[in-house]
This record gives sequence, structure tokens and C-alpha cells, in this order.
Amino acid sequence: LLVAAWRWLRGAARPVRGGSMRGKTVIITGANSGLGRAAAAELLRMQARVIMGCRDRARAERAAREIRAEVGERADGAGELVVRELDLASLRSVRAFCHRVLQEESRLDVLINNAGIFQCPYMKTEDGFEMQFGVNHLGHFLLTNLLLGLLKNSAPSRIVVVSSKLYKYGEINFEDLNSEISYNKSFCYSRSKLANLLFARELARRLEGTGVTVNSLHPGIVRTNLGRHVNIPLLAKPLFNLVSWAFFKTPLEGAQTSIYLASSPDVEGVSGKYFGDCKEEELLPKAMDDLVARKLWDISEVMVGLLK
Repeated sequence: LLVAAWRWLRGAARPVRGGSMRGKTVIITGANSGLGRAAAAELLRMQARVIMGCRDRARAERAAREIRAEVGERADGAGELVVRELDLASLRSVRAFCHRVLQEESRLDVLINNAGIFQCPYMKTEDGFEMQFGVNHLGHFLLTNLLLGLLKNSAPSRIVVVSSKLYKYGEINFEDLNSEISYNKSFCYSRSKLANLLFARELARRLEGTGVTVNSLHPGIVRTNLGRHVNIPLLAKPLFNLVSWAFFKTPLEGAQTSIYLASSPDVEGVSGKYFGDCKEEELLPKAMDDLVARKLWDISEVMVGLLK
């Protein structure tokens, strides 16, 4: 009963949402479930035009219908959900998605790099990259770079990068970025999240003076389907479900920092920072190493085909 009461009180104490997003266009990757879906619903409620970039179009369309039913249709037409196919494990798909956005959208105010894959067995993307590094880092790296022109033309605009506290267990091994020598699913996830932070830091440096801000965040431990590749013994599942219900964040709670960085006037002009629970936090030195960040950027440009 005490745990239930604490859980209810924590759920009631949500951060205040930002101002109206009417007239603004937002892209959210992985928006059909978990954090992305929660952020899409809230930003739609704030009257944004939300483009859901999702791998599974059928699931995304279903999620969009559910979100519209939850939020309700506005008579004045403010707020809109748009579903677009985007598979971050395919550079071809990323390029096709960006080409369509650039053809159809006159502006882009916020890009939320949210989608991710967590501790999967060793597998490769369509282009031969280790899956976690390929989806979590390289797919978003290409996506962001291809949309930078539109973001700059729409300035002031924002880029939000969803990382994880687990970055602290990762290292950038330039001799084996693709895990050809060895693979540890936990380490590789942490490495991809460290790469997110280094990417955000270097991108913020490159965008100084453009009116485009870049900030990263960790959402905390959230009850989503991100852990679908984690095997929990059958007998332990009831206990795990109880613990996750009691102590993990809901997707809406976990999405609050993404929503805050996408919409709040409090962070207007703020760039190159790292947030948790809507507050700025400190990073470990390895996530602020500018030499590593620049080298990772240069190698990533070659890996995704932006440079030969």
C-alpha cells in the first residue's frame, strides 16, 4: 500500500508542459510506442504538427489513431499527426524519409532523435553495421545531417537527442566500432548512447550562431518495450512486473524531459547541455572529450556516405 501510494503521488507530480506549439512542426523518431508515442501525444495536445517517423507503418497508423482519440480533434484544425515510414537500420530508408520531408515540409522546428534498440543479439543493419550502433547512432547521424538545412532555415529551431545514463559504461573503440572483433550487447548499447552524447556535443559546436540548438537527455528507467530483447526467467517475471510498476517511470513521465527541451521557453537559446528530469546535469569527462567527438563525427560521415 505504501508503494502504491508513493507511485500515485509520483505520477501526480508531473512537470509543467511548455507553451503552445501551434504552427510548429516536430519530427519524432520511434513515435509509435513508449517515449516517442507519449511525446507525440503531448506535443499534439500543444497543437504541434507532429511527424511520426516509424519503421512499422501499420503500427504507427494504429498508434496515430489511438493518439487522436485520446487527445481529441480540434475544431480549428490546430495540431496534426502525420505518419511517415522511417527505418533507421537502413540508410536508404533514412534518405528516402528526408527527401520526402524536404519536398513536403516548408519548415522544421524540432527534431527529436528518440528511437532506439536495446541489448539485442548480434545482428547487422541493411548496410552492414552492428545494429545498436547503426540504429542508435549512425541512423540518427545521417537523418540529422540531411535535415540540417531545413532546421537552419526554420531557426530558431531545436534538436533533442535521447541518450541514457548507461552511457557511463561505454567506450568508443575506434578499432572495432562495428563489433567485428568482439560483441557484448550491454557494452554496445552503452557505447551507442555515449556516441549520442558526443554527437550532440560536436553538433552543438558546429551550429553555434545558426539559431539551431542541440541538447541531450536521459529519460530515466521507463516501462517501455525497449527491453524486449532482455530475457527474464519465467518465474521472475511477476516480481519484475511488480518492481517495474512500483519504481519505473511511465512513458509519459519518461518523456517529460524530451517535451520540455522541445517546447519550453526556459531552454530557448540553450545548447550543448545534458538534462535529466527537466534539469541540467553534469556529464562524465569521456562524454565531453572534444577530440573523440570530432573523430567520431569524421568517421561517421564516411560510414553513412556523406564523405568518401
